[in-house]
Amino acid sequence: MWPTLLFGLLLASVAGWIFTAYYQARRIRRLERSHEEIQVEETLVFDFLHGLGEAFSGTIRPQELHRLIVEGATRILDAHGGSLYMTDRTGGKLTPAFISKGCPPLVDVPPNILQQAAAAPITLESYLRLHSVTPGEGLIGRVWQTGQSLCLNDLSEVLELAKLWGSAFGAASVMAAPLSYAKQDLGVLAVANGPLAAPFSQGDFVVFKSIAEQSAFALYNAIIYSMANEKKRLDHDLEIARDIQRILLPAEAPAINGFQISGLNVPARQVSGDYFDYIQVDEERLGVAIADVSGKGVPASLIMAICRSVLRAEAARNPSPADVLRKVNRQLYPDIKEDMFISMAYLILDHQRNGVTLARAGHDAPLLYKRASQSVTPLKSPGMVVGIDSGNVFDRLTTDFAVPLERDDCLVLYTDGVTEALNSAGDEFGLDRMIQSVRASASDGAQTIVKRIIEDVRNFIGSLPQNDDITLIAIRKT
Repeated sequence: MWPTLLFGLLLASVAGWIFTAYYQARRIRRLERSHEEIQVEETLVFDFLHGLGEAFSGTIRPQELHRLIVEGATRILDAHGGSLYMTDRTGGKLTPAFISKGCPPLVDVPPNILQQAAAAPITLESYLRLHSVTPGEGLIGRVWQTGQSLCLNDLSEVLELAKLWGSAFGAASVMAAPLSYAKQDLGVLAVANGPLAAPFSQGDFVVFKSIAEQSAFALYNAIIYSMANEKKRLDHDLEIARDIQRILLPAEAPAINGFQISGLNVPARQVSGDYFDYIQVDEERLGVAIADVSGKGVPASLIMAICRSVLRAEAARNPSPADVLRKVNRQLYPDIKEDMFISMAYLILDHQRNGVTLARAGHDAPLLYKRASQSVTPLKSPGMVVGIDSGNVFDRLTTDFAVPLERDDCLVLYTDGVTEALNSAGDEFGLDRMIQSVRASASDGAQTIVKRIIEDVRNFIGSLPQNDDITLIAIRKT
């Protein structure tokens, strides 16, 4: 009996050892498979984050970033498909940035599109890529509007998705998250599974929300980088425009018997809406023009360039400044927008007759300095700005005005960037300060007048930026 009992115990021990070894082997294989799955998931997450990192360095195009986000999310979560909707330029709609193949429709699809898609799937793809979403519209619109992430394994209450249940385009579970960073709503990311796939778990939802957070950071960074690049391109274009404009403005004043001339333009921005020019009317006469286009920046500089061309064409061999301005106005009036205009002053110096004739088109009144009395007087000849009247009123108001100049008398033309320069208290430099600058420097010549006014304006405004273009021309009778 004892041998039989001992043999039975031995068999039981061996069987227990075999069972334990088998159980442990299965457990080890499960752990190995779990470890492999974790390694695969870690690799997918690492690849995803590495791809997003390229957005931080600006080496990835926006379209590639959108694709990477959606395909990375679907791979990590083993989803059938995903979609990324981005806020449009107006901020009022979401537009599809990327929709992966196999992603069930996550927006309401008209019945006729579904019918056509049964025979031609491209119909549905085209509709989804063109359909914008408004705030609160469907699942995507509600997530965008509320800013709340969703994980849904029961889509019966999502009408646009419930009606697709049982069809080839139906979804069984969906996760969607708003994309926001630095208080900016960037869009919505969503992934979906069809009926044959396992529903998303709470663990999947935690991972998905982390993916959405990283994606929002990457998208925001890509937008900032794109804006910086665009600014660089615009700055480069403006540099070219400034160089061209410098060519259009005179580099130095021409020599003319009986007169000393100095002019300067100081733009408030890279390009200026102010204009001044010296035009050889004929062998005896020199035209001097100054103008200020309403507004600043590129639009004003373009109008200025057009004005220059027209003025130069009309000034040739025309001894009447008023007649020149009339012709300029008639040519420019049809092409100037209603909210734009040009103030101008144009005078002609005649060195043989020692005469100066002025016409003013709504421009700031030139200042006349008389050496004998050391007085400074604004020359308020009549005239209206260019571009607001077709010519009936403009022609009647714009007339030639003779300016009496004796030896050492000076004439100063300027734009309102001088008189309207502001200091830190909000006070304007004003006409009185300018008159004092002219009176203090007139005896030292035209160049000194311009230099003194610029210095006085800069001392007045201090460290504040220049708020408008400044142009000055000083003419001294010799």
